[in-house]
Amino acid sequence: MYDVRDMTELSMLAKSDWHDNELAFFHHSLQQIAPYLNSEGQTIHREIIEEIENRGGIKR
Repeated sequence: MYDVRDMTELSMLAKSDWHDNELAFFHHSLQQIAPYLNSEGQTIHREIIEEIENRGGIKR
């Protein structure tokens, strides 16, 4: 269960300031609803993916 910062708070921060678990959680969530995302949602998801890639992937 996710119990840290929500998207409202995170949207005011650069993706580079997000914690790894936040990137992983929102990537998974947005991936599940990808067919229904509008262009803004797709942009946010793409930025999350780029930040994950910049960090070398998700470490489990």
